Amino acid sequence: MVIESLPQWLQPSINELEKLNIFEDKKPNHVLVNEYQTGQGIMPHEDGPLFYPTVATISLSSPILLDFYHHMNSTTENNAENNESDTSLQERHFLSLLLEPRSLIIVKDSMYTNHLHGISERAEDIITDKISNLDKCSDVKVGDVLRRTTRLSLTIRYVPKIIKTKFFLK
Repeated sequence: MVIESLPQWLQPSINELEKLNIFEDKKPNHVLVNEYQTGQGIMPHEDGPLFYPTVATISLSSPILLDFYHHMNSTTENNAENNESDTSLQERHFLSLLLEPRSLIIVKDSMYTNHLHGISERAEDIITDKISNLDKCSDVKVGDVLRRTTRLSLTIRYVPKIIKTKFFLK
């Protein structure tokens, strides 16, 4: 990654995250702004080794369910021990969190390195008792249907290996 200053409007959020010390003594140096239209999602994935194994995401504009999955290889090993062969995405799902507008989620350590995360493509989310943080959410109860609208997310990370040389393109 080539180093570049973060936009000034992001600095207050970065300063607050630094106070939480979630990146230990490292200063976040990478922010990805994503826009999700109604019905859009992102397939289950891992962020990879380029980044420090902690990510902070600020969710804006619309609620969303963030789902976590076991890797295929860990599920395959567990199923082999039990003589099972089902490794579908649904079978590997183990956790859902409701991300409300203006919420912050921090994913680190084994949740970052050993699991996949994603957002299902759908226009609404049905609230069930399977949502792990439901008791921490405001005014939401089992059976509610949350209609998705355009959602923005700020994914904040620390990238350890950077190029400090400035490149000039013509």
